Amino acid sequence: MPTKKKPQVTASPERRRELLDTAAEVFAAQGYNATTVRKIADRAGMLAGSLYYHFDSKESMLEEILRTFLDELWAGYDAVLDAEHDPRETLEALVTESFREIDRHRAAVAIYQKEAKHLAVQDRFAFLAASQRAFEKAWLTTLERGVEDESFRADLDIRLTYRFVRDTVWVAASWYRPGGQHSPEEIARQYLSMVLDGIAVRPT
Repeated sequence: MPTKKKPQVTASPERRRELLDTAAEVFAAQGYNATTVRKIADRAGMLAGSLYYHFDSKESMLEEILRTFLDELWAGYDAVLDAEHDPRETLEALVTESFREIDRHRAAVAIYQKEAKHLAVQDRFAFLAASQRAFEKAWLTTLERGVEDESFRADLDIRLTYRFVRDTVWVAASWYRPGGQHSPEEIARQYLSMVLDGIAVRPT
C-alpha cells in the first residue's frame, strides 16, 4: 500500500510565529546550508517529523521568515516615503524605521545579510533582488533630493554615502539584542547625530 502523506496542520498564528522565530535563530547562527530540519526541531523541542506537519521544508520556513521581515520593512518605508517629508526628515525616518525592524526581526536581518546574494538567483527567492533594487532607489533618491535642495553637501559621492549609511545601520544586527539598554529609537538618534553632525567638536 502507498505510504500516506502526513496531513498539513494549521498551527495557531502564535505557534507558527514561535516556530519561525526558532528557525530564524538557527539559520542566523549556523547558516542556511548547514541547518537541517532536525536542528530546528531540536531547538523547538519537537521531533523533526512533527515539524513537517507545519512546514513542508526548510525552504518554506526561510521564505516565510524573509517575506515577513521585508513586508514589514516596506510597510514602514512606504509610510515614510508617502509622507513626503523634506530629505533630511526622510533620511532620519528611514534610519529610525530600519532600527525598529532590526529590533523586531534581528535574526531575519542577519540571515538576509549572509544569504540574500546567493538566494536571490533562485526563482523562489527572486523577491529578494526586487526588494534590494527598491531599497537602493529609495535611499539614493533621498540623498539626491538632499543635495539638490542643499540639505546635504554638494560634494557628496551619493552612492558611497548610501553604502556607508546602509552598512552602518544594518551591521547593528550583529550586536543588537532586543530589550537592551537603548531603544531602537535612541540608537537611531545617536547614529543620526554621528552621520549628520559628525563626532568632532566644532570650533566656536
